[in-house]
Amino acid sequence: MTRADIHAIGLDKCAANYAPLTPLSFLRRTAEVHPAHMAVIHGSRRTTWSEFYERARRLASALCARGIGCGDTVAVVLNNTPEMLECHFGIPMAGAVLNTINTRLDPEAVAFMLGHGEAKLLIADREYSETVARALAKLGRAIPVVGVDDPEYTGAGERLGEIDYEAFLAQGDPQFAWSPPADEWDAISLNYTSGTTGNPKGVVYHHRGAYLNALSNIVSWGMPPGSTYLWTLPMFHCNGWCFPWTMAANAGTSVCLRRVDAKLILDAIRAHRVTHYCGAPIVHSMLINAPEEWRRGIDHKVSALVAAAPPPASMIEGMRRIGFELTHVYGLTETYGPAAVCEKHTEWDAAALEEQVRLNGRQGVRYHCQEDMTVMDPQTMREVPRDGETMGEIMFRGNITMKGYLKNPPATEEAFRGGWYHTGDLAVLAPDGYVKIRDRSKDVIISGGENISSVEVEDVIYGHPAVLAAAVVASPDPKWGEVPCAFVELKEGASLGEAELVAFCRARLAGFKTPKKVVFGPLPKTSTGKIQKFVLRERAKSTAAIE
Repeated sequence: MTRADIHAIGLDKCAANYAPLTPLSFLRRTAEVHPAHMAVIHGSRRTTWSEFYERARRLASALCARGIGCGDTVAVVLNNTPEMLECHFGIPMAGAVLNTINTRLDPEAVAFMLGHGEAKLLIADREYSETVARALAKLGRAIPVVGVDDPEYTGAGERLGEIDYEAFLAQGDPQFAWSPPADEWDAISLNYTSGTTGNPKGVVYHHRGAYLNALSNIVSWGMPPGSTYLWTLPMFHCNGWCFPWTMAANAGTSVCLRRVDAKLILDAIRAHRVTHYCGAPIVHSMLINAPEEWRRGIDHKVSALVAAAPPPASMIEGMRRIGFELTHVYGLTETYGPAAVCEKHTEWDAAALEEQVRLNGRQGVRYHCQEDMTVMDPQTMREVPRDGETMGEIMFRGNITMKGYLKNPPATEEAFRGGWYHTGDLAVLAPDGYVKIRDRSKDVIISGGENISSVEVEDVIYGHPAVLAAAVVASPDPKWGEVPCAFVELKEGASLGEAELVAFCRARLAGFKTPKKVVFGPLPKTSTGKIQKFVLRERAKSTAAIE
């Protein structure tokens, strides 16, 4: 008998020593410990944690009364409103799986997701009634619809469905006796990837991962208890990076916002003394470039997370200038949103500003509750040298990695090849073990046999004071195969010509890395603020063909 066997004899899991991990437990605890603390602010609406818990239980009860239970999908097309927060708890309390659908998708995409996810019920905001109605018509089968009519929305559209959300909740029991999942591996949510080529993939999250990433957000960001969080990040995107569950664990306050607007954001930060918010680079750029008077009166510490593209040096410097503390996180839909953080060291504060910008612009190290993250050669599955030069692919493994892709075993198997999740992002490992992205594998420009990092070129372009946003993609070239083509959006009132910007880049880059063409104008973006490079690649091809 081994010593391991000795410690196992008669020591089994039981109700006294084991419970499946679920973020739903955060809500129950906070409602019991901080019942009168404000949970949600939205316009004139105010909801305490006690009231929020009752509303979530009503939702769960009403769903169960409709026959919706374990493993059933409930889809939602909602903005960042209290109803969306309640769905993150009430739907899984019923044992069901929450499918948050991007509000900017076309009817065809919405119909695909409703069909692929086998949605049993749909909860939809009035603002999206036309898109949802067309999607349901394309789906070809009936789905019960619960309509949400947010008082903060005054635009067009008719409420869909047989019943209003508030009336639906009124049918439920505020003391509904919900149960945790039988297995923490049970699905809690379904999130679809952007699907830029072909149909999007359905990423399945489990209760365990949602629980652990919700806590990681607090620990890895250093959020104090009772923080006030502004919803600039769409909750339909990776379940708002798990922050609906984070705020329940934090016993904090969520300030809802239907749309991203620089003045609305700054007004909310001032009025509610918001301490934390998240967003893509474009969100932070909006605040940096907003009129100074809009920021007047914000005299408290504001912490911000930035993800998507690596933040350019100009953004990091700009956030310092307006007094906001920016932290870079990195992740994907497949890792519950952020699964890595550029964790700061106190000694970095003594470094020159240029060095601080370099250090803080990296993707960093794994989140506290993610088991491992590194950069590997995808062919040999060996970690690359920590020299800051050798490129490989970023890979994750651990508890905050998806269950897999819904109904797509081949894609799941390929994503988990070799026991790691393959991100497709190319990066290097610094001597201190921090990861720095060089590019997406599909975004590397190969010019005359030389690899050009689009991120490196973009970082230089962002350094020009007239530039608001930039993206660099490959443009076909008869001599070199590919050359860099820059798409640039200027700040309001700014003026900049192609020759001037090319000269600016040439002074800071090797000649072959300098953009050979610059196109000025608004950049296409996703609903989460990411620049749609696949659109720009097509434009670059069209431009090259015309020339």
